[in-house]
Amino acid sequence: MTTATTPSTAAVPSSSSKVSTWELDSAHSVANFSVKHMMISKVHGSFHKLNATLRLDRNSPINSTVEATIDAASIDTHEPKRDEHLRSPDFFDVKTFPSITFKSKRFEAAGGDNFRVLGELTMHGVTREIALDVESGPTEMKDPWGNTKIGASGTAKIKRKDFGLNWNAALETGGILVGEDVSVTLELQFIKKA
Repeated sequence: MTTATTPSTAAVPSSSSKVSTWELDSAHSVANFSVKHMMISKVHGSFHKLNATLRLDRNSPINSTVEATIDAASIDTHEPKRDEHLRSPDFFDVKTFPSITFKSKRFEAAGGDNFRVLGELTMHGVTREIALDVESGPTEMKDPWGNTKIGASGTAKIKRKDFGLNWNAALETGGILVGEDVSVTLELQFIKKA
């Protein structure tokens, strides 16, 4: 077990190396989503098991890359019966498609510490290009145990039917049970590895 030292929140100078490698700190990261339910409110959920590798080019951030994997079975909407339905062939079919993956194709500067990350999202066996709007932390920080960290927040909008997640039910009063547009929100911390 690592022994804690005196906490420090001082910024850490950037490495002189052009490209650095960072691994996701899954204990301080989450992938959230929300979708309309019965056309009147939103259901929120999360995936608890995810990992990612970021290769960050400090001299030219648009040359950075990121790859991520999410365990589809780790979905949690705070309702066990709904979660089991989401894991079933009606939705994610986690036995056939256990992972959701994202692989960046390019980073585009969007002003300040903001970027648009274009990449391929593979879910339910279908791959589509999506855009993530990302706000990155401007500085590297050291945690109380000496790990160098950076953070980022990301958002995206996707259509579940684009990925073959077509299940729905008609409502007696008109409309549908599950919305088609899904909002994705990411809160991520990375630990410097090299």
